[in-house]
Amino acid sequence: MYPRRSLAVPANVEEVILRLGRLEPTTPRKWGRMSPHEMLVHLSDLFSVAFGEKQASSVENWLFRTIVKWIAIDTTFPWPRGVPTRPELDPQRAGTKPFDFERDRQVLIDLIRRFAKTGGPRGRHPGFGAMTEDQWLHWGYGHVDHHLRQFGL
Repeated sequence: MYPRRSLAVPANVEEVILRLGRLEPTTPRKWGRMSPHEMLVHLSDLFSVAFGEKQASSVENWLFRTIVKWIAIDTTFPWPRGVPTRPELDPQRAGTKPFDFERDRQVLIDLIRRFAKTGGPRGRHPGFGAMTEDQWLHWGYGHVDHHLRQFGL
């Protein structure tokens, strides 16, 4: 079990940014197939979807909108490993390609800070559909935390 945290709490924002600062291009992954650099652009793409600035194909259905969203957002269960992402959010497919590690890390950090500060607008999550600001802020922490754990951070 993991604590239920949110990017609404400034200390949580600083914590994930500190953890991102420890990520190196050569940090070994514990699971999955993304490199550290690919993970950075993947997270940036998803924050861009949350802002409604990037589109991603939907897998939204009753199961994802209710049960899966509840587990991911409202419980302390760890997120499962190996869940495939949408092609538009996968840097090995149609997602943003890594460019420069430090620049891409800073883009992500700026997106996280902006996401934590703004109350909206938010787009639709590709699987969970419409979410409240509170749900988005819990999702934001959970998604970044999930991928940092992927690299032992």
